[in-house]
Amino acid sequence: MRQSNLFTKTRKEAPADEVAKNAQLLIRAGYIYKNMAGAYTFLPLGLRVIEKINAIIREEMNAIGGQEMVMPSLQDSALWEASDRWSDENVDVWFKSELKAGGVVGFGWTHEEVITDLMRQFISSYKDLPKFPYQIQKKFRNEMRAKSGIMRTREFDMKDLYSFSATQEQHDAFYNACSEAYMKIFNRLGIGSQTYKTFASGGAFSKFSHEFQTLAEAGEDVVYVNEAKGVAVNEEVVKEADLSELGVSESELTKRKSIEVGNIFSLGTKFSEALDLHFTDEDGIEKPVIMGSYGIGPARSMGTIVDLLSDEKGIVWPESVAPFKVHLVGLNLEDAATRDWVDGIYASLQENGIDVLYDDREARAGEKFADSDLIGIPYRVVASKKAKEEGTFEVVKRANGEVRRLTEQELYGDFDSNEDT
Repeated sequence: MRQSNLFTKTRKEAPADEVAKNAQLLIRAGYIYKNMAGAYTFLPLGLRVIEKINAIIREEMNAIGGQEMVMPSLQDSALWEASDRWSDENVDVWFKSELKAGGVVGFGWTHEEVITDLMRQFISSYKDLPKFPYQIQKKFRNEMRAKSGIMRTREFDMKDLYSFSATQEQHDAFYNACSEAYMKIFNRLGIGSQTYKTFASGGAFSKFSHEFQTLAEAGEDVVYVNEAKGVAVNEEVVKEADLSELGVSESELTKRKSIEVGNIFSLGTKFSEALDLHFTDEDGIEKPVIMGSYGIGPARSMGTIVDLLSDEKGIVWPESVAPFKVHLVGLNLEDAATRDWVDGIYASLQENGIDVLYDDREARAGEKFADSDLIGIPYRVVASKKAKEEGTFEVVKRANGEVRRLTEQELYGDFDSNEDT
């Protein structure tokens, strides 16, 4: 991709109405555009990041038996009335609309009812279980106050997986596998070292559910953490639960701000009983299916990465989700011979399978370097008239500012050896 053709533009200042660090940097760097409160456009750079996050999520969900599908955002009120979640008195985040043909539909904020109804067509026997369908799909939540940039919006993508099991043992095995997969995801996203599987209230379904909370000063949530023991609990649990069951006392916990990047719930048989999802076991006895729900917000994860890993110069993307691996910054391009040579370097990087953004704009060196730092691509390669004459390139690692000088052949070999695993 040539930066002169890229549909984006950097800005020196963030919009005055954006107070969240993630939104300020993502807007300034040209990753997103704010259409209105709680609704953002993901520009080409931003979409590349989201798709890389989604790819990691898909790989880990598929590895534990998940199967991807997509369900509609439009919701039939009858399903939600059956589970007692259609009423605005019970659920206050609905967007609803009247149909011209008559009747009312909702815009899905989650999909337990829809997937339970659907699975009635595919589950009748214990031989049909377990099943683990998931989707990455639009959700709509009528937040009273959309805030925190892309981390609390009214329209957003979510990966929501639903488990359907015949026995509690079957359910628990997948619940634990999904928990481990979540930590793999957050490690691959570069935020795993600050992310904790956090004990939360299980509500009516189980004693505990689990949130995945990333420690961050920008966070809206509060958790209590014992980093040495790797134990985290949310405020509600600290106030209400016997912490000895978790192997800690309240005095051992430190209060920290955090961002919820994922959650997993044991749903029991609430939805299967309400919507008549039953199966026949090995003894011919009809039983309700045991369910679970497992969510991750890709955009929320993206915002968390920006909040956690950025520095005073701009965004610092981990290689796993960066829009490009290399930012080739061309200098002295007004000289025809130099431009031809840098164009050739760009072509050779692509031919060697290296994902590269080429800054071929007619702009000052200082402006290009500032934009490169702001955009946050992992490696900056400076190709200039001087580099052409000396036969070496300045290579800067964005994460720590490390500078190396490499020949052209060393350049290709180095980036090949650094490919993501």
